Amino acid sequence: MKVPPEGLPLAAEFPAAHREQWQQLVEGVLRKSGAQPEDGAAAEQALTTPLQDGLRARPLYTAEDGTTEPGFPGFPPFVRGGRPQGSAVTGWDVRQRHADPDRRRTNEAVLADLEHGVGSLWLELGDEGLPVDALPEALAGVYLDLAAVTLDAGPEFTDAAEQLFKLYEAREVSPASAAGNLGADPLGLQARTGDTARTGALLAEATALATRCTAGHPGLRALTVDALPYHEAGASPAQELGCSLATGLAYLRALTAAGLSVDAALGQLEFRYAADADQFLTIAKFRAARRLWARVAEVSGACAEASAQRQHAVTSRVMMTARDPWVNVLRTTVACLAAGVGGADAVTVLPFDSALGLPDAFARRIARNTQAILLEESHLARVIDPAGGSWYVERLSEELAQAAWAWFQEIERAGGQQAALTDGLVGERIAATWAERSVRLAKRREPITGVSEFPHLDEQPLVREPAPAAPGGGLPRVRRAEAYEALRDRSDAFVAETGERPRLFLASIGTASAHTARTTFAANLFQAGGIATSSAEGVDPAAFAEAFTASGATVACLCSSDALYGEHAEAVAGALKAAGARRVLLAGRLAEVPAGVDEFIYAGGDAVAVLTSLLDQIGAER
Repeated sequence: MKVPPEGLPLAAEFPAAHREQWQQLVEGVLRKSGAQPEDGAAAEQALTTPLQDGLRARPLYTAEDGTTEPGFPGFPPFVRGGRPQGSAVTGWDVRQRHADPDRRRTNEAVLADLEHGVGSLWLELGDEGLPVDALPEALAGVYLDLAAVTLDAGPEFTDAAEQLFKLYEAREVSPASAAGNLGADPLGLQARTGDTARTGALLAEATALATRCTAGHPGLRALTVDALPYHEAGASPAQELGCSLATGLAYLRALTAAGLSVDAALGQLEFRYAADADQFLTIAKFRAARRLWARVAEVSGACAEASAQRQHAVTSRVMMTARDPWVNVLRTTVACLAAGVGGADAVTVLPFDSALGLPDAFARRIARNTQAILLEESHLARVIDPAGGSWYVERLSEELAQAAWAWFQEIERAGGQQAALTDGLVGERIAATWAERSVRLAKRREPITGVSEFPHLDEQPLVREPAPAAPGGGLPRVRRAEAYEALRDRSDAFVAETGERPRLFLASIGTASAHTARTTFAANLFQAGGIATSSAEGVDPAAFAEAFTASGATVACLCSSDALYGEHAEAVAGALKAAGARRVLLAGRLAEVPAGVDEFIYAGGDAVAVLTSLLDQIGAER
């Protein structure tokens, strides 16, 4: 009888392959393409992709890139999940956000969500949403012993908590059955508003709530460590994690100083992080966050069970667009998947129209059904830590954790999160990060589908009721698409005034095979700024001049191959200038600027600057 092997020797019948062999093959391919790497290692380095926080995604990961042992799900350092069974039994908690100030509409939306698969509620109260005293009406008909409630009331968190406590008592909900979070977050509020005077008093109120919850409501948590203010100001993943660690540690110190044990204090904290469409970085962020917090808990003297971080994932506002908002459905789906794979305990998918104002019933339905499909049809939660064991994900989680820990230590050396916010360290560092990212966005190195790439100028805009104004005065709120959407707004204003879009003429020199690539590139670029294009094809300068005049444009762009530019660019540009073109662009980059051409447009150029100057010129010439 043949004895089966103990393991499964993959590719056992093939000769062993080594990284050096792969590097040599890459080196050969790059040399054929014109690059001249020094050796195989340099060839591999040339294919790496830079990420934020100094991280790089490599083209190849092997067992050589393995990290320290991540442990088991439900055990320190909790890289693989905060619970032993992960989310494989019940899935993660589907949590829907509500911020409509109208108490009747909020109640209708809440009941619809709970009826169709939502497990818990996240209610915005106070200036950003529902009036605090409207909480009983908003929760009318809700079984509070079954549905957990998370509050977010800004500085009014104590009043909101009292309303919820009275509601539990009036409906005879036992203290043991009450579940959720009261949403106290004094440092997050300081980050949002810049108000430093009230932080100390609010922290004392939050501590009192935590003591009350610990004593009488074991299923309630009092404090939220909300990292969204940092993410929404443009922070990198490591900065978001580092700020959350510093905030969590500040709360831990306050709670233990008030008499709570370390374990009890840890049980009063829930962490809120953003999940975006970079799925691998999002997965790594949630895994790294648990590992980092477990380390903080360990050195604070906590038991292993209390060291698991409770995580609430919210799909990113930064990635949401007001233009072509339907694409947001795809972005939030990827973000939700990444949060679930990363091990988040609760997930909120923001409706696709949230950048436009208050979401309608259809958008809320799509948001909750996104999670339902991933849980019920894709069975995503049936596998514990599905990304675990991937050399790429494990290495990325490790490197992100190291970068976040370094930032956390810097905050602590500056006196802690409150001091770092007050002194401007956090704001300055995040602003610098966003400035760097804004350059990549402007150059379309980070594309935004439907906005900076593949825009649809004829789309019918969605109109939503305005949402309550967010508090200001602290860290800003940014979105990736804001620069391009500002350009589109200018284009819409031009249409309202003149009846037509700003227009640009494309002179496509030669046949389709010669010019299509650059004609498509140029049209896509100009439309991202709301500039419509018309075009003509051929090589006859006089024909181009005639077509340009008929188009009504005052600006033109040449599109063709480098070879045909050498033959025809000067003549065509001269004819266009003679026909009245105030500015002639050329798609591509040549060693010398042909006569009559004012500037080049090319992949990697500053698209926002070019489009801004074109709108300035076209608007001034009308």
